[in-house]
Amino acid sequence: MEHLKWRYFSAFLILLLIEFTIAYFHFNPFIRGFLGDVLVMLLLYSFLKIFIKNNVFNIAISVLGFAFLVELLQFLKLSEILKIKSKIILTVLGSVFDVWDLVAYFIGFLLILLIEKLLHKNTLQYFFKF
Repeated sequence: MEHLKWRYFSAFLILLLIEFTIAYFHFNPFIRGFLGDVLVMLLLYSFLKIFIKNNVFNIAISVLGFAFLVELLQFLKLSEILKIKSKIILTVLGSVFDVWDLVAYFIGFLLILLIEKLLHKNTLQYFFKF
């Protein structure tokens, strides 16, 4: 099982590098705004999987819930209410609600489940182990 931690750690580092590249080079709105949000789901999931052994579905749904919560806070304009000026914090939290972000997060969630299914042939026990 130790090799899986390295697999998730490697995936995390690669995805983090991709996310930084997307943010730094300001690719077109589709890549930055949509694909970046899909990939951030995989990024967060792979980070958690470094530390948490099983519970694929629980971790994936938790990451989806977190992403939806962040989007809800954007809808409620939390960054404006708190008068956040830091570009880093605004990048992480976001500042503009977009329903397409919710779609991107859900696609990321589905990708997580698909990738895990492909990686683990005996998935039912692995997915729903409590």
